[in-house]
Order: sequence, then structure tokens, then C-alpha cells
Amino acid sequence: MRHILVADDEAGIRETLSSVLRDEGYRVSAAASLPEAVRIGETDPPDLCLVDVWLGEDDGLSFLDEIGSWEDPPAVVMMSGHGTIETAVKSLKAGASDYIEKPFSLDRVLTVAANALRLRGLERENRALREKVSSRYEMVGSSPAMGALRELIGRIAPTEGWVLVSGENGTGKELVARAIYEGSARSRGPFVDVNCAAIPETLIESELFGHEKGAFTGAHVRRQGKFEQASGGVLFLDEVGDMAPSTQARVLRVLQERSLTRLGGNRPIPLDVRVVAATNRDLPAMIARKEFREDLFYRLNVVSVRVPSLRERREDIPLLVEHFVESLCRDYGHRPKRFSREALSALSSRDWPGNVRELKNAVERLLILAPGPEIGVRDLDPVSPAALPASGSSGGASGGVGPEAAPSEESREDLPFREARERFEREYLLGVLSRCGGNIAKAALRLGMDRTSLHRRIRQWEGEEGKGSGEGISSGDRTS
Repeated sequence: MRHILVADDEAGIRETLSSVLRDEGYRVSAAASLPEAVRIGETDPPDLCLVDVWLGEDDGLSFLDEIGSWEDPPAVVMMSGHGTIETAVKSLKAGASDYIEKPFSLDRVLTVAANALRLRGLERENRALREKVSSRYEMVGSSPAMGALRELIGRIAPTEGWVLVSGENGTGKELVARAIYEGSARSRGPFVDVNCAAIPETLIESELFGHEKGAFTGAHVRRQGKFEQASGGVLFLDEVGDMAPSTQARVLRVLQERSLTRLGGNRPIPLDVRVVAATNRDLPAMIARKEFREDLFYRLNVVSVRVPSLRERREDIPLLVEHFVESLCRDYGHRPKRFSREALSALSSRDWPGNVRELKNAVERLLILAPGPEIGVRDLDPVSPAALPASGSSGGASGGVGPEAAPSEESREDLPFREARERFEREYLLGVLSRCGGNIAKAALRLGMDRTSLHRRIRQWEGEEGKGSGEGISSGDRTS
């Protein structure tokens, strides 16, 4: 039940508002003074406060200052019997959601209260989503290399300097870009990312700069480009080394002039954007081969940040494994498993050419395919679906098809190609099915295959392992 605090020094108004709000299903508290309103708010936090501009000898606007230190401040609507435009503007600038002038209509009060509560709900939801996104892009690690990286980010994030992030594939260059964004004054603005390698050369200029209606065949409406969408925030140009030379020239001009013209347009549009670029390529070598513009390189490379490879911070691997287990189990419903000390040591000794991304994929495969609650060294040799032992219904990856099977002692390298392929296909499909909670329709959609085909394969595997085991997928799951 939503809690509303009514703070007014007139007893009649307190009683009337309290009665009407209770009739609407709200829980209501009342205060006759500013100290009493603060005390109630601290002991029983409200969702909304209706506060008189003058609370006896106190200034009701100071209530907005009092709630500024609260963990989850309520929405505040100011009320006044001597209202002026100046008072209303002052209230809204101080942080009030709305302003009501006395004498007021009770219908108006209820409408304003409902709107203020709805706005507060949206703000809380937005805050929760931002926190969720921030945790998703958390930089994990306590090694000296990560400490130095965090220190560098802390120095450059509050500035407006453009940044060039370099590093191998899978090291977390986007995490660095987002950390710079979160630590900057632009964190309330948008973060717009562009993968320069994923957009066809014929479309990248339209994606970056936008186009006017009729600029080319298929341009039926005006469209803002990524530069405009990032106005007031950060534009992240990922894999900038893969940008076509013709696009490099236009990007350079936009960055120099701080304005752009949409394709098919003739009006310059001013830009307010901070650029963070990233690459896994050797740009100086590309410049020497005339594959990347030297002037664009120096324009982007105001501050250079190099992300260390996983080989350079092996001591972070156990922390990363723990983080990935927690996030994968939370986000995808994997059954929690623990890694033995020996397994963590073995993982830490590997080179990981795919860096953090490869490690995350390996952890997810092990959560799906390793048969027991603890992942040991034997499960890691090697860390790939084709080398892990087959798991049964109670172990995890089988999705509940057939009885639990003991891991095979036979290496897949010693199996005929057809049998090895069939084993891998079974473990892969059942792993996806397990992640989908045994729901064949969802699994088939994720796999991009026909549900009937997946159902037929599962029936075939159940038949091979014998009927009547009682461990198969329920008919409800099959038809969902």
C-alpha cells in the first residue's frame, strides 16, 4: 500500500486530505510541523509527501533539503494558500514534483498525487535498470594491472577528452568505455555504441550521420544517425580500425567541425558528444600501410588506454570465474556449481587467447555440461564441449532426458567422427534445453530449428536409454 505524508499546519486540511486519500486506498500519516514531518519520514518513509509551503514558522521548502540525504527520497508536492508563479517555480527548481494552489479541488489533489507516484515509480525503475546495467558491465579484478587501469580511468573519466582504447579481442574494451561514461558528467546522457566492423560499408554513413527522407532508395523517413543520438552523452566507436577509408574521411571532418550534415541534407547540425573509440588492431602499422588515416588517429587518440590481456592478470581468473558463475546462474537459470581449487589453478595457468570472453564461454559450458555439483580438473581437459564427459539427467546438461549416465572414459579423439559428432550434438542441444528450463518451444527458437525436429531427437535419445526411467521430460514441457 502506498504511503502518503500530509504536512500542513491547518488541522482541517490535514483531516480532509487524510480522509480522502484513505478512501482511495492509500496509507496516510499527518504532520503539523516540519520537525514532525521529518521524524515521520525518517522512521516510516513515505512514497509521496504533500507539504504546505509554510508550516507554521517553518519554510516548507526546507523539507526538500531534509529529504536530500534519504536513501530513497519520496516525491514531494508543495501546497500554498498564497501561491504565486515565483513560489511555484521556486518549488519545482528545488525538486518538487508538482505544485498545488489553495483552495484546491480534491479531484485535482488525487490526480496530482497519482501522477507524482507514477513518476516516482518510473524514476525508481530507471534507477534499478541503470544499476543492473552497471553491474552487467562491472570490471572484475584486483590485480596490479587492473588497479592501474582503474586509476587511469578515474583520472580521465571526469574530463571531456576523447579516448582511444586498445587491446586484444575479448579483453573488455567496452567495459572500459562504459566505465569512462559512468564516471563522467555525461552519465545522465545516452551511451551509444557503434560496431564499425558489423555495419556494411554502404550503410555505415547513414548509420553514423543519419539521412533525410528521399536521400536514397528506401529512405522513406528522416532518420537520426548515431552521432545525433549520442548528443549530450558518449559515442562509442568500437572496432574503429575496420572503418572504410571513405568513412574515415567524413568522420574526421565531423569530429573537427563538431557538426554534421545528414545524407541528402544541406543544414549543418551542431554536435555535443564525447567520442570513445576502441580497436584490437595495430593502428600505427595500418597508418604505415595507408590503411588508416593518420590525422584521424591523432584526433581520436587524445588519451590512450590499453586494456591488459588475461595472460597479464592471471590472478584475477578465480574472481572472474566466481563472478561469471553468479551472473550466469542469475540471468540464465543455470544450476549453481562450484569450482575446485585445483580446477581454478588449472584455469589460471592457461593462456586464454580469447581473453575474458573466452573464459566466460568456458565457464558457461562447464555449468551446462559438467555432470556433478563440483567442477574438477578432469572436466577441464580440454575446456570445450567436444571434450567434456556426457552428463545425465540429474547432472545438468541433459535437461532431464534419460537416466544419469556415467562419464565416458574414452576420449572423443579416439571415437569415429560420426559418433563424436552425435555426442557433441546431443550435449549441445540438451545444454540449450536445460537453459530453457526443459521448454522445447523456447529451446527450438533459441537454436533456430524446428520444434518437431528437436522433439524427435529427444524421443530418439530417450528410446536409446530405455523406457520407463521416469527421468524424461514431462509431456507438458514437450508441448509447451
